[in-house]
Amino acid sequence: MKPVDPRLLRYAASARRFFGLGALLALLQTGCIVAFAWLVSSVVVSAIGGASLTALAGSLSALVGVIALRSVLVWLMELNAARGAAKVKSELRQTVLASLVRLGPGWLSGRNTVEVTTVTTTGLDALDTYFSKYLPQLILTALATPVLVLVLFASDVTSGVIVVLTLPLVPVFMILIGWATEALQKKQWQSLGALSTGFLDVVEGLSTLKVFGREKRQAARIRVVTEEYRSSTLKVLRVSFLSGFALEMAASLSVALVAVAVGLRLVGGDLGLGVGLFVLMLAPEAFLPLRQVGAAYHAAADGVAATDAVFEMIAAGPGLTASGVRLLRTRETGACVSSVRKGLTSGGRRGGASLTGVSVRYGEPGAERFAVRDFSVELRPGTLTVLTGPSGAGKSSVLAAMLGFVPHTGTVLAAPIAWAGQRPGLLSDTVASNVALGSDHPSSALVSRALALAAADDIDPALVLGVNGSGLSGGQAQRVAVARAVYRLIEQDCGVLLLDEPSSALDAATEQRMIAGIRSLAAGTGAAVLVVSHRAAFARAADRVIELSAPVQGPDRTADDSRAGAGAGPAAATPTSAATSSHLTGAVR
Repeated sequence: MKPVDPRLLRYAASARRFFGLGALLALLQTGCIVAFAWLVSSVVVSAIGGASLTALAGSLSALVGVIALRSVLVWLMELNAARGAAKVKSELRQTVLASLVRLGPGWLSGRNTVEVTTVTTTGLDALDTYFSKYLPQLILTALATPVLVLVLFASDVTSGVIVVLTLPLVPVFMILIGWATEALQKKQWQSLGALSTGFLDVVEGLSTLKVFGREKRQAARIRVVTEEYRSSTLKVLRVSFLSGFALEMAASLSVALVAVAVGLRLVGGDLGLGVGLFVLMLAPEAFLPLRQVGAAYHAAADGVAATDAVFEMIAAGPGLTASGVRLLRTRETGACVSSVRKGLTSGGRRGGASLTGVSVRYGEPGAERFAVRDFSVELRPGTLTVLTGPSGAGKSSVLAAMLGFVPHTGTVLAAPIAWAGQRPGLLSDTVASNVALGSDHPSSALVSRALALAAADDIDPALVLGVNGSGLSGGQAQRVAVARAVYRLIEQDCGVLLLDEPSSALDAATEQRMIAGIRSLAAGTGAAVLVVSHRAAFARAADRVIELSAPVQGPDRTADDSRAGAGAGPAAATPTSAATSSHLTGAVR
């Protein structure tokens, strides 16, 4: 384990300031240590030599001043550590949250969300002890120990040689103990992740467990995982206490050797009393930073183990499509597309989107699978387009590519996007707050309008929801999520609305009301609406229906089974040339 992870300096600018100020304070504190030892030894020698109190007044005053200055420096180091930890944690949280937004649901779907949450909350809190205990002592060790050894050599070569020969014993013990501490710390971190995951899973599925009478069995499972976490924590503490004892013993024996050598030479008259006292006072100070670093090593293991996962999330997914085109983020909605053209307009209204040769692949290199292959379509302003097809045909992947949630090749040109996914993602708050989520100036009138367009006007905006939107049925939660997307589209003047299975939990009558509201929204705002749906009602109401089939796999084969279908009823429109090109896997009606 590295004492200081270079990624900490890269991702948190405050860490650099912390180390800079810490180094300055460490040098000043080292100067105080040397001055204190020199003043004490000189006062003692002068007093033994018969100097009066008046003659010693100057040295005593200087000694008091050094003590006061050292106390202030220690306080400043603690203050620097506390502020550094707070700022670094804040910067890392902001960075990792921005990374999660950039990576999107496509990346999160393959991760344990509870583990991600634990890392960004409890995990980063481990930096408190890392900054307050370990790093200040590490800085002191790097700066104070060499300076004190040089002063010892300058004062007494013999004592300096003894210190140099015995000083490496402490790092050797640190390394041996550190290996054991690191392994135990990782196991403890894994136990914490398992405990957090298991507990949240039980809470989310508690109603289902009670229905089947399985809640007590889950309580027993949580008890077992909790016991494992308790046991791993105690093992870490046991190693920490033993390491402290071993380091103290090694340092004490080393200082004892210096003391014996100094005592023998004082008795033999080969060493002056002043120099002897000065050396005896400095020798423990030379070992102290190393001893304290070793004692705080478990804090470093805890902090580094927690931040490793954070750095991996920050470094994951550099924000590039497979073709190397950097993802750009639209200011209005935060949706990502591979390239953005803000001039997509029609009839004086902003809207529409165009996808050209878009392909999405999953899997490791050499074993990749196409979810979407060479997909091209144009979404015209003011129209409703329905994307349908069997499960696994790539419908949601098309939306994810438009939003920038998955790496893809090809080009996406789109006006600002508002969207609602399959999972409502509601928060513990009022319905109105969920609809206006992210708005700088929430409007109750706009909330009511959005709910009406989403066929959710029968839901009280003042209704307070529980965790994950509890208090609403599945269909009600869907409609509130659609209303949130509608609110964002109207407020931010977005030109594209993307909806993924918005009516899968609705009855036929409510679905018709939602369809009427969405068509009214498209006509009134000029936005292009793309809906992923298996429902026949949406297909009948659409201006255009795109049927996707599973893409042809293989590196050298083309999707030559595309075909243009017949009309989709009275609402069908003639497909654009982009949509009917041979690059479309499936059929357009």
